[in-house]
Amino acid sequence: MQSDAIAAIVDQWQRERPDLDTTPMLVVGRLFRLTHALDQRLRPPFAAADLGSGDFDLLAALRRAGEPYALSAGDLSRTVLVTTGAITKRVDRLEARGLVARTVAEADSRGRLITLTAEGVALTDELIAVHLDNQRRLLAGLGADDQAHLADLLERLALTLPAGDD
Repeated sequence: MQSDAIAAIVDQWQRERPDLDTTPMLVVGRLFRLTHALDQRLRPPFAAADLGSGDFDLLAALRRAGEPYALSAGDLSRTVLVTTGAITKRVDRLEARGLVARTVAEADSRGRLITLTAEGVALTDELIAVHLDNQRRLLAGLGADDQAHLADLLERLALTLPAGDD
């Protein structure tokens, strides 16, 4: 009896290619499937707020930066792990909605900062609470000890990956 689709795939490969060790699929395949399933369950509140994929990530990065809730496009790019071109497109959308503003950097008048507006702060604060509630709900099938253990294992796995693969 298979516990999930990934176990069935591993069993099929073991039957067809018993010379191969297919056990890594049990971890990596499940991580991929879980990532997709979690994303599908976490994105609806953002879509309901008319935020595109990645828009909330940008808003949250600014909010986490603390007052004055401002970062350069380069800093945002490094924080949310997308290109500065992608940041520019997101900022354009969010600026049109009044959630962020472009401002001149005090230290360098040639530099530009992306700053959360008061409306952006309020929306981000509202959505982060909903987002964390959703995350708690999705993890409710695991006890606190299991969640902590899984978090530790995932951190250890992340630390074993070569630089640049995140």
